[in-house]
Amino acid sequence: MVGSVAQSKPRAQRGRRRGKHRAMMAEINITPFVDVMLVLLIIFMVAAPLLTVGVPVELPRTSAEPLPSVEEEPLSVSITAEGQISIMTTEIAMEDLIPRLRAIAAERIDNKIFLRADGRVPYQTVAQVMGALNAGGFNDIGLVTDTGGPALDGQTE
Repeated sequence: MVGSVAQSKPRAQRGRRRGKHRAMMAEINITPFVDVMLVLLIIFMVAAPLLTVGVPVELPRTSAEPLPSVEEEPLSVSITAEGQISIMTTEIAMEDLIPRLRAIAAERIDNKIFLRADGRVPYQTVAQVMGALNAGGFNDIGLVTDTGGPALDGQTE
C-alpha cells in the first residue's frame, strides 16, 4: 500500500503542472489551410470565364497551331464585322487607336498583342489596324483564328 501512495503523488503533481503551464503543441492543424485553399479554388474557377474578352467576333478558321502562353495578360484588339475597333472590351475610334496603344505600350513589359478580326472584315481594314498596332509600339502581332479550317493540303481538320 505504501508503494501505491508513493506512485500516485507524482502523477497528481504532474497533472497540476500541466494545468498551470501548457506544453508547446508539436502538431500543425492544416484544416483551416485546406479550407482557405478550397475557397480560393472555387473563386478562381468562377472568375476565370469572366476574364476572357467579350467582343463578339466570328473568327476565320485555319489549321494553325496556338501560340505559347505568355507571363503577362495578353492584350487583344478586336475588329467586328461592322468595322468597330476595341482594345480588350473598350470600343475606340480609329483616330484614337495609335495614341491609346502608345500609352498602353509604355506601361507594358511585353510588346505582344493579339488581333481578332471578324472573317467578313475587308483585308484593307485589317492591314490598316496592323499598321496602327506597329506604329503604337507593338511589333509582335498574333492573328487569332479558330481551329478546324482548311489545311494547305486541301483537307479539313
